[in-house]
Amino acid sequence: MSTLYDYFWAADRGTAVDWAIGPDGDWLHGGSLDALCADRLEVKGLDPNVVLGKLVSFAAGIPFGNVVDPELVWPDPEEWPYGRQPPPGTASPWDSGLILQELPESWLETLAGVVDDAVPMLALQWLDIEEVRFADYPDAEDSVRTFVGMARRAKAAGARLYCSCCV
Repeated sequence: MSTLYDYFWAADRGTAVDWAIGPDGDWLHGGSLDALCADRLEVKGLDPNVVLGKLVSFAAGIPFGNVVDPELVWPDPEEWPYGRQPPPGTASPWDSGLILQELPESWLETLAGVVDDAVPMLALQWLDIEEVRFADYPDAEDSVRTFVGMARRAKAAGARLYCSCCV
């Protein structure tokens, strides 16, 4: 069973948290990307840290080890460091299983800058990674085109890319 990931773009972190988690991070009364976010992609097994990170490394022409990691936005790592016990009678946002990450600006620039002629080769490279299994080459190519298109629209809007998931 694979984890579902929601990729979307938003103007800022506050908006991303409101959309993906709930108003002001209120996960108990959660938000819904379905209702709030017109431009989103729900995918299975395409995690941001490794799978999408490898696509970015191929597109940028750099080793995967040199790719900047996505940044955790929610739970707020300063307010709720991982493993911190909540005060009695309160719940930790980590218990919700919800995670929201902001993809690095360099990823947005790299993906938005992919020329259409480069998509087939990127799809072929991405198809070969061991961390994900695409149905076939057209599936990998369609996924590359989808991420590139989303990055272009986000860049045109002056927005950032985000990924939310529930683990």
